[in-house]
Amino acid sequence: MRFMTRVAAGILAAPVILRLATVLLLCACLTVATPNFLTEMNILNVLRQTALLFLVASGLTLVLIGGGIDLSVGANLGLSACVSALVLQATGSLALTLAAGIAIGTLVGFANGLLVAVMRIPPFIATYGMLWVLLGITYRVMAGESVHGFPASFRFLGSGHLFGVPVPVYLMFLFLGVGGLFLSRTRWGQEVYAMGANPEAARLSGIPIRSRQILTYTLSGAMAGLAALVLLARVNSAEGDIGEAMTLPAITAVLIGGTSLFGGLGTVSGTFVGALILTLVINGMNLLSVHSNWQPFVAGAIVILAVLVDRLTSQRQS
Repeated sequence: MRFMTRVAAGILAAPVILRLATVLLLCACLTVATPNFLTEMNILNVLRQTALLFLVASGLTLVLIGGGIDLSVGANLGLSACVSALVLQATGSLALTLAAGIAIGTLVGFANGLLVAVMRIPPFIATYGMLWVLLGITYRVMAGESVHGFPASFRFLGSGHLFGVPVPVYLMFLFLGVGGLFLSRTRWGQEVYAMGANPEAARLSGIPIRSRQILTYTLSGAMAGLAALVLLARVNSAEGDIGEAMTLPAITAVLIGGTSLFGGLGTVSGTFVGALILTLVINGMNLLSVHSNWQPFVAGAIVILAVLVDRLTSQRQS
């Protein structure tokens, strides 16, 4: 317990304020660079994009804090979205559609947890293999077709507004609060930190490592399923490749937010700021008419820099 107390004391140590300063600097630069940035339509678009990215990245944050990695979140999102679209097309039931998206995502996350915790497959290999399995299933299910044209009641989840604010933004702040409370105020959250910081010490402290690993992957899958529903409701269409572009941005947002790739350090609030920074960078490139081919380059460069900083920080602390 003394070990867990020391770990929990460092939960809020990530320099979120410094990243918030980066957000303000980006906003100031973009305001000067283009008159289209500081408009109501663009600000709401930035918030909507940030919300979708955060929903995927928040679950991934738990996995990384616990010392794992999940490369299948994008493929999980894609399969969840496609199955949900088919359920909605076949039944017209909003409740069944929502249940299908969350259930598929959660089931995939649970399967990842079993591969890592029970079968002892390294997280990188397990989730990378799962990525290809899910892509194969998704393409088989969709058979090269697309599903589109959903009812307004469902589309409200991704493109609707409440009091002028996009619905996904409310979901983002809801899970920002829930995730923050889970990590900082619950025993399970503290055990995830301890597990990522030092697995052997956590095991000797009586923490059930396997069940906590399964928990983090399951929660990550559930959040991917929720994000799938939001994305599906926003774009009003589902195709086999709908989730492929989400994995790299989600990992990038988590790393920018200060979560360590080596486990034991990070916050959901940091991931929120990381998602906002990445969204602002991409939004700024769009407004400045930077070719879209450069966007993956920038995201990849940010990942490399974030991992390099994380590595140097870890070496300095050791």
